Amino acid sequence: MNAAEFLRPENWLGSSEGPRYVQLRRRLIEGIETGALPPNSSLPPEREIAELTELSRVTVRKAIQGLVREGLIEQRQGSGSFVREPVTRLEQSLSHLTSFTEDMAQRGMQTTSTWLERGVFMASPEEIAAFGLNAGENVARIYRLREAGGRPMALERAALPLDILPNPIEVTTSLYEVLERKGNRPVRAVQKISAINLEAREAALLGVAEGAAGLSIARTSYLATGRVAELTHSLYRGDAYDFVAELRL
Repeated sequence: MNAAEFLRPENWLGSSEGPRYVQLRRRLIEGIETGALPPNSSLPPEREIAELTELSRVTVRKAIQGLVREGLIEQRQGSGSFVREPVTRLEQSLSHLTSFTEDMAQRGMQTTSTWLERGVFMASPEEIAAFGLNAGENVARIYRLREAGGRPMALERAALPLDILPNPIEVTTSLYEVLERKGNRPVRAVQKISAINLEAREAALLGVAEGAAGLSIARTSYLATGRVAELTHSLYRGDAYDFVAELRL
């Protein structure tokens, strides 16, 4: 049974309760869960679904947009709506200071990066205050899309003093691997985690819908001497990560 046949009203509409968009939503979820609508399969256009189900296009759009927000359906520019492939959720410990590359390697996953920014820039007021710099001094910055197992997972933006990272072009995979070679690897960090809704640009880079749930992590990392070595701001897909902290009495 293809998607069009699966959505015909005689197959489902009469036995459902609730508003029509809720009935359609349930039917789509049923198709996804049972495999009748397999991952990466395309849905008919909204106009066609409206004709098949004898529902209005407004009702169809409301049902589909709800599933987009839930991460079950994705809309690809110029291509239509598709059933999303399930994303395996990863647990990341908050007890150890590790890099993204190290975290994924522990899970047997290969990482890649798409560079969005990498170079030397004039320090911002926040960076001047954190690193104890003078106005007009420069810092090293890197900004990249991190992927694991071929999937976009996080956006990472980091800034470091130039004496800690003189040449940001040296960073090709793991930032911490480069810092460790230079004897400048941070040993502790303070992190602030916030729940957010991803804006259009970040959502597009991460392969999720605009407004999808994300995790924003602001981190300040320190050397053994107590000096601030790194400011990092990361955005993680909310559908792919669980952060776990071990608490002891």
